[in-house]
Amino acid sequence: MIFSISWKNIWRNKLRSSIIIIAIAIGLFGGIFSIAMMNGMAEQRLRAGIQTQTSSIQIHNPNFLKNKKLIFSINNSDSIINIIKQNFLVKAVCKRTVVSAMASTAETGTGIIINGINPEQEINVTSISKKLSTGNYFTKHKKYSILISEKLAEKLKVKVRSKIVITSQNNKGDLIGGAFRVIGVFKTSDSFFDETNVFVLNNDLNKLVYDSPKNYKAHEIAILLSNDDNTQQLSQDLKSKFSDLSVQAWYNIQPDLKMMSTLMESVSYLILIVILLALTFAIINTMLMAVFERIHEFGMLIAIGMSKKKVFKMVMCETILLSIIGAVLGTLISTIIIYIFNIYGIDLSIVSKGLESFGIDSYIYPEIKSSFYLSISIMVIITAILASIYPAKKALSSKPIDALRIE
Repeated sequence: MIFSISWKNIWRNKLRSSIIIIAIAIGLFGGIFSIAMMNGMAEQRLRAGIQTQTSSIQIHNPNFLKNKKLIFSINNSDSIINIIKQNFLVKAVCKRTVVSAMASTAETGTGIIINGINPEQEINVTSISKKLSTGNYFTKHKKYSILISEKLAEKLKVKVRSKIVITSQNNKGDLIGGAFRVIGVFKTSDSFFDETNVFVLNNDLNKLVYDSPKNYKAHEIAILLSNDDNTQQLSQDLKSKFSDLSVQAWYNIQPDLKMMSTLMESVSYLILIVILLALTFAIINTMLMAVFERIHEFGMLIAIGMSKKKVFKMVMCETILLSIIGAVLGTLISTIIIYIFNIYGIDLSIVSKGLESFGIDSYIYPEIKSSFYLSISIMVIITAILASIYPAKKALSSKPIDALRIE
């Protein structure tokens, strides 16, 4: 009975009820969509970091992490890769030769990190092949070819088919050099990665830095998982199997990615709490107006025998119903809008330079976890209950005999 009476009371003043419902819906929509935008940025940064830089897990010689010298390589890398491939959690794995060097042209030069790769393996682990803006990937395996970024190409003043001279040290410590021709230019969302990393064929780099084929060794093994939720499980397993090597998960290699993900989750709840707090005062104000207009009605109800407890419940029920209707409407609108923009994205190319400095692409795809909607529902119900208490108490503040005297 209380529910049906409360429902009818809500629509006695349709304009006021509609305004508060719309206010709650718009407030929640703004909060949820803002959170979805931030989550989209964080997830995009995380995926970009894993797919272009760190992969899910990396394996190195422990000394290589302290000093990137050729001698600090991984022994029996092919055997290790075969063991890793047998794990059902692994999607793809590749090995790399990593060398610090100097890249120079007729006009200028800069320090770089050369990644010697096997294209067939690398294409399954990283997304560099999909990030080309001009030129081609290592499709024909032309000798002494190199992939560089747009940022580095601009810095070195080169383009596709230009030559770059690479200078480094070989395994004996002697200074060596080689000319590489640019076959492709890539662009990722991380400007720092682009500025320092280039890709060449593993065999070409090995010939350049090693004096004999028997010395060819890998410095890095990169592993991509089918599901990143299994990263910790597999990294612990690999640490036990290869105790003499350094096994690092993506969150160990780039802790800022993990921190960003955690921070965004905390900020999301903070934003929602602030919005719900503001809506609480709006709900209280609206319900107080409704209560003061109905003092005579409440007095009559109490005078004819309705208990104060039922009057209290009725006002609370009205407040909670208004809040829930507004919350459902706001959540529904948010879900639809987020779904649409998650497919088509939001073009922020006007601020792309600023986003690149944070490793974020100019197209943002808002997304939000389904579990977050459960949290929103619980928080809205708690907010509605808290907002209903004061107006409900005010409804009982006047004595029935005094309320009946009000004209």
